[in-house]
Amino acid sequence: MTEQQQAVTSETSETSEVTPVVTAEVTPVVTAVVTPEVTPVVIPPMPEAPPLVPEPPVPVRKDRRVLRAALRWTAAVVVFAAAGAGTAYGVTQMKRTDVPGLATASDGRWDYPEITRPPLPSGSPGPFAVGNLTNAHYADQRALLLPAPKGAKADASPRGTDGWLPTKTFLAQYADTTERKELAQKLTDAGLRHIAARGWTTPDGTHTRIYLLQFGTAVAADELFSPGLISYDSPVYALDGAPATSYDDAVKSEILDDHVKASAYVEDKPVGAEDVRQAYLSAGDTLGLIVQSRKGVAKAVPFKQTVTLQSQLLG
Repeated sequence: MTEQQQAVTSETSETSEVTPVVTAEVTPVVTAVVTPEVTPVVIPPMPEAPPLVPEPPVPVRKDRRVLRAALRWTAAVVVFAAAGAGTAYGVTQMKRTDVPGLATASDGRWDYPEITRPPLPSGSPGPFAVGNLTNAHYADQRALLLPAPKGAKADASPRGTDGWLPTKTFLAQYADTTERKELAQKLTDAGLRHIAARGWTTPDGTHTRIYLLQFGTAVAADELFSPGLISYDSPVYALDGAPATSYDDAVKSEILDDHVKASAYVEDKPVGAEDVRQAYLSAGDTLGLIVQSRKGVAKAVPFKQTVTLQSQLLG
């Protein structure tokens, strides 16, 4: 090293020791560039085919003649349908003998009026209602008698006084005097209260008599019914004009009210002046006796019909 270089180096060292070098910290200035927000634009995909715009319907001018024809056919169908329905209803409401081609001979039934039970006193139950433990009939017994069929002539003799028949008049229809007295005692012991009766004669000469006997209790009436008045094959007491009879098995329980029992008999042949049919009925506190007689033969059909309807009134 040369002397000149050593001198410079020495001078430099001294200067560095005496004068410190201050370095100013310079903070760089950052300039922010603000970029405005840009909403991205969504470009829909291209449709496969352009949408079809429906063309307005072309008005069709209807032929007025076709329209009028359709209306005429519709009206005709409605008229025929109504007429058919009315005819069907009318046929179902007509009696068989009223329909041409379907007329049949009468089976012998009588033409009874509409049968309705009489009204009960206020607060009184029916004879076989749940609360009526004694099976008592609270309706007037005279109103429980079956009415006469159309065309029949009423018989005034069974009406008695105020519609109540005296017991001796009822007993007079039995043949034997001794049996009448015995039956009279039975009626008294059973607590007979009163007897209602009705009778009539139809144009074919059939005489009908119906008797309703009401007792104090249903138990007493039932015991008098059997064995007091009937046995299986014959009644206990013979009616006047029917000394010998047989059980009539044509009067079955199926034709009776559910709460009514009956036992019927026909007169044995040869019959007397009139053929006699009879039936005893038992319904709670009431016993019934139905008698039909006719010269020649007492017909079975009106007899069964009368027994059935009377049982319905008592049931």
